[in-house]
Amino acid sequence: VILFFGLASCQESLEERCQREVKEHTKKNCPAQVDKNTLQDSVCYEPATRTIHYYYTISGNVDNMRNLGKARQILIEQLRNATAMKAYKEDGFNFAYTYRSKSTGKILIEERLSEEDYK
Repeated sequence: VILFFGLASCQESLEERCQREVKEHTKKNCPAQVDKNTLQDSVCYEPATRTIHYYYTISGNVDNMRNLGKARQILIEQLRNATAMKAYKEDGFNFAYTYRSKSTGKILIEERLSEEDYK
């Protein structure tokens, strides 16, 4: 019994795992070119709101307000289909996305998605 509790106490919580994984991802992979117009700058975990927050810079022909009208729906669909996020979605984490213009530096998209959005 003591061995079981000793091993159980060494395991990290999902929140701790998330914080570790996003920090490692950012350190190892960012900035990362997602496609020809999108650069992933970083990912962070906001423990107070249980939010995984992605930061991007966009350029080229998507770097204007006219092409961004369906961004929220696209983000929701991508999140619904993201199998790598399954454990976080099942536990009701929130997800945030910030897209900044490379040409102006202004935030073009800022979306927060909750469990109600992606279920």
